[in-house]
Amino acid sequence: MSGAMKYAVLAPVAANTTADPEWIAGFARHAEACGFESAVVVEHTVVMSRYSSVYPYDSSGRMELPDDCDIPDPLDLLAFLAGRTSEIGLATGVLVLPNHHPVVLAKRLATVDALSGGRLRVCVGMGWMKEEIEACGADFATRGRRADEQIRVMRALWAGGGPDGAGHHGEFFHFDGAMTYPKPVRGAVPLHIGGHSVAAARRAGRLGDGFQPLGVVGDDLRRLLGVMRAEAEACGRDPEALELTLGHIVSRITPEKAASLAALGANRILLSPTPTADLGAATEELSVCAARLGLKPR
Repeated sequence: MSGAMKYAVLAPVAANTTADPEWIAGFARHAEACGFESAVVVEHTVVMSRYSSVYPYDSSGRMELPDDCDIPDPLDLLAFLAGRTSEIGLATGVLVLPNHHPVVLAKRLATVDALSGGRLRVCVGMGWMKEEIEACGADFATRGRRADEQIRVMRALWAGGGPDGAGHHGEFFHFDGAMTYPKPVRGAVPLHIGGHSVAAARRAGRLGDGFQPLGVVGDDLRRLLGVMRAEAEACGRDPEALELTLGHIVSRITPEKAASLAALGANRILLSPTPTADLGAATEELSVCAARLGLKPR
């Protein structure tokens, strides 16, 4: 997929400000004014005070966020930001798919997409915290198979229309004649797959509209991208039609570094800002980054 590089900005959840309505609205509006393509929010439905699961993105095996950090529901937060902005894309990165029932989730995603004028993009992951997923009622061991079915259920519901509605009969979900409106503006909400595993890369190639590798670089990243592309081809899909989102840091990204990510096939770079509760400092960092990258202000 060709075209100009897209630059997304991650809402700084570590600053403990994403549930402050004026702070996060001001941050999103400024990102929009600077010309960033989308604002991205994260999810943990619950964070367990004690867990044996290993966090895969830090050598300590522990999540860097404090247990009592504000982590708003991502779709409610994006719905709020949709009402405070007018053009910037709205995305998750990532939504923990096993925590959600796909019939309910399909309605919620379509609603946010419709009310935002088609600005929603969703990156889903399988989740790493076993205790969180089990608290939400899902079996950790089968979450991958369940996720594949969840994606098919949501797409069936978005596509289903007419007097017969949509039906699905799978391992985990069963229904006939399901009618759900509104529909997403573009017919479906783009569903990207996030993760660091071979299974995530295969799922992206098989079912995703895009892939967002997490915590992998260098040869490991190249191998994952090869897996994703090979899986897409094996399923009769065009790997070049899948978007690739790679990560970097707001304060360190340069046109040269962006070009190196583009050479790997990236269509979008998701930038992590410095976590600060000082809104002036946060917006200034975005302004400097936008100027450095030559973004067109809105």
